[in-house]
Amino acid sequence: MARLPPTSDSGRLLPVVPKDPLTNALDAIVVSTDLIEDELRPHLETVLTVIQEKQRGAAEHVAVSGVLPTLAQALRRRGPLTLITAKLVSELARETVIRERCGETGVSSALLSVLLSRDQELLIHAGRAIARICYESRCQQEQLLRLGAVPRLVGILLGFKSNQALEGVCLVALCNLGDMGEGGEDGGISWERGVSLCPEESVFRGVTCHSCGFGSMVTVVRLTQWSPGQHTVSIEVLSRYSIGFWTMHNNRRTVRRSPLSHLGTCPRFYKAIKYSVQNIPNSRSLKSLIFHIFL
Repeated sequence: MARLPPTSDSGRLLPVVPKDPLTNALDAIVVSTDLIEDELRPHLETVLTVIQEKQRGAAEHVAVSGVLPTLAQALRRRGPLTLITAKLVSELARETVIRERCGETGVSSALLSVLLSRDQELLIHAGRAIARICYESRCQQEQLLRLGAVPRLVGILLGFKSNQALEGVCLVALCNLGDMGEGGEDGGISWERGVSLCPEESVFRGVTCHSCGFGSMVTVVRLTQWSPGQHTVSIEVLSRYSIGFWTMHNNRRTVRRSPLSHLGTCPRFYKAIKYSVQNIPNSRSLKSLIFHIFL
């Protein structure tokens, strides 16, 4: 039986309002079961473009559309759609309304499965998505830690030492997982390798400048091997102020300072994480993915 067009109470035909491109794309992705590249890629690109343009209400529309489980499935399949899906999830993870749904929809665990890939571009997008998802979110941090995010991120750091962009993404993700993120969800940190005290130690030093120009935040991440396949991650954040700041401060009021105050640094936080990066399991079982992690 043919479906009749909508009518008003008076019997007049109502105009058919066409769906906007975002709605059409989301509807097509949600109903897809086979994840065929030729069919879905244009729709994924449409959603990505809309999110990048920051159209009003777009993130909320995506959040309630039911599309996130499909994106998680595309990430796990490791097919031709995985890269663009990871890029889309990375952009979506900027939005709080999306971040808070990543755990329950399987997106977070799917991103961790992507971290086993050898595709460095894919790893950058997945790592950036994880960094954004767990930024200032204790719930997401705890879930990702339970699922084994730390050993996989550090495994990438140890395996791709020549890729500075990937290195920076993983360091920001580690800091955000430890609730030590500075400079926003993407870090805004300029990273460099520091001097290590022993061959078993890798040191990374990141600097975030304050907008006022009088100081900066220094983040130090240390990876120390304490037995075969076993490492400790320590993260320390310090505030550093310029001589101009102290001069201005002293001109306003006289205070009693310690003999070391001229150094202009004071530790703000310190956290250590112990974990194993040996024999990372491919199983999705929660029990097999738990590592020895202490925050």
